[in-house]
Amino acid sequence: MKKFILLFVSLSLFVVSCSDDDSSSTTAGDDAFDRKEMLTHWADHIIVPAYTNFVASSTTLDASTQTFIETPNEANLVQLREDYQKAYLDFQTISIFEIGPAETIGFRGFVNTYPTNATAITQLIENYETPNLELPSSRAAQGFPALDYFLYGVADNDNSIIETYSTGNFANGYKTYLGLVSKRIKDLSTLILNDWNNEYRDNFVANTSSSSTGSVDMLANDFIIHFEKFIRSGKVGIPAGVFSGNVEPQTIESYYQPSFSKSLLEKSLNSSKNFFKGLSFDQSTTGLSFESYLDYLNSIKEGEDLSTLILNQYEDSASKIGLLNDNLLQEVENNNSKMLTAYDSMQANVILLKIDMLQALSISVDYVDTDGD
Repeated sequence: MKKFILLFVSLSLFVVSCSDDDSSSTTAGDDAFDRKEMLTHWADHIIVPAYTNFVASSTTLDASTQTFIETPNEANLVQLREDYQKAYLDFQTISIFEIGPAETIGFRGFVNTYPTNATAITQLIENYETPNLELPSSRAAQGFPALDYFLYGVADNDNSIIETYSTGNFANGYKTYLGLVSKRIKDLSTLILNDWNNEYRDNFVANTSSSSTGSVDMLANDFIIHFEKFIRSGKVGIPAGVFSGNVEPQTIESYYQPSFSKSLLEKSLNSSKNFFKGLSFDQSTTGLSFESYLDYLNSIKEGEDLSTLILNQYEDSASKIGLLNDNLLQEVENNNSKMLTAYDSMQANVILLKIDMLQALSISVDYVDTDGD
């Protein structure tokens, strides 16, 4: 009888201890969540439409580039800058998806490595050399950061910029290089979209495995590394001196037109949040997503839904970023504490996404960082 009572008490204590735990969830992996439906939504309503839109904007950008090359004047420069900014903002919506064909060609590295190497660009032009933009070593001398230099940084004012392309000593070299950079952005994005529209889309959707080579696991890692390394660190942390101990304003995205830098940051953060929510690219529908997957698993942290905590932290980061100067170069130089506050807010979400979400989804981190997260 005593043994029975002791066993009953032990079981009761076990139940109570489990009930008092602040965090709980259903284990992912062998659950019945429809990964294929989620992958289908991602492919058909987010990724492919985003790439389709970007190919259109990069095609328009290339056309206006050719127009400016043929007739370098103020009106054509204004139009080219407008198309450049539109395409650069659209790039923020696809930068997350460095998977499949984009990963194979290293798309993000070729299109958005900054700061651009203006010295290397100038040397090639003044030495009458044609750049080989297919070389990995040329990543810092092409893409949108190079266009930033070509459209805003080759001279001190608009008249002098136009003269660089019209009557300058190296006008032909500048025009040739500018045209190659614009065309390469269009060609690479078109290549990726074609792959998605053909075989890769079906392979991506069919790969429902819960292993490290499954589409969900791979894109989860791509999604988080993009947030951690390319939004939190690249756009804010590195310029603000988080890792070096000294501010590095020269590493700001859109360095030669810094009043555009905050817009790129906001677009990138919002695109990340929308993907987490499963919001379609045209924002007309919401499908299965990381948010709904966490809710399906009843993932709780400190008594609250993990998905809610993540979305609230996205909103907090957006609020902190909203307080920044449109010109992040000036913010770093004159009021860096606001940059550090924005960084800290995003860092809080790195913890929620990289540790709590991946643990709930039974997904292992497949990349190495040195931040100590």
